[in-house]
Amino acid sequence: MKPYYEDDTIQLYLGDMREILPALGVRADLVVADPPYAETSLAWDRWPDGWPTLAASVANSMWCFGSMRMFLDRASEFADWKLSQDVIWQKANGTGFATDRFKRVHEIATHWYRGDWGSVHHDTPRVTYTGPDKHARRRQPHGQHTGKIGQSFYADDGTRLMRSVLDAPSVRGGLHPTEKPTEILRPLIEYACPPGGLVVDPFMGSGSTLDIARLTGRRAIGIEAHEPYAEAAARRLDALVLPLEGGAA
Repeated sequence: MKPYYEDDTIQLYLGDMREILPALGVRADLVVADPPYAETSLAWDRWPDGWPTLAASVANSMWCFGSMRMFLDRASEFADWKLSQDVIWQKANGTGFATDRFKRVHEIATHWYRGDWGSVHHDTPRVTYTGPDKHARRRQPHGQHTGKIGQSFYADDGTRLMRSVLDAPSVRGGLHPTEKPTEILRPLIEYACPPGGLVVDPFMGSGSTLDIARLTGRRAIGIEAHEPYAEAAARRLDALVLPLEGGAA
């Protein structure tokens, strides 16, 4: 199968992921999926039945963007997966025009896995901590709601685990109406795919996942059903590499 675009680390395919993904015969470290939520009347916003099962055939780890409504409506299609956690993307501005509900200013990214958790790559990003120094503090054993924790010696290295609520503005004037920003995609990819590993994006859109995978030292394969977006993504990926700052370029 001939790629629509490719370079040393990226391949882009045009077509329905339900046809292309099985034909590729690849084994990936991570799937990053931003499927159509099927919540609007837009022509491209149509849920591809059965895609989570196909994703499970190529990887044991997956980040999937969506809304709570989407995940509840499609829960049975994720039967091949186990849920590990969810991350909230908090936007600067909300979407939607309903006046009888809270203004929606977030989206959900859920992490799914298959098999034994210990065999699935996960490396939580850490961020700089600027609070009180807790270096060399001995912790006494105590019980918590997740189980008893024994005595330990804590050395403060000046960092903390990245929190599960990530603030990032929406991409304005992007190549795709649902393009995800760098600040969201980068930590998800770095968490679940080892350096040099392979990321598969079955709903590639603007190509932002592929671009960020490449910039962080991963390989990537993208599939896009709509040629105008595939063409725009190909131009993006063929352009000069931009600094990994701010929104996805």
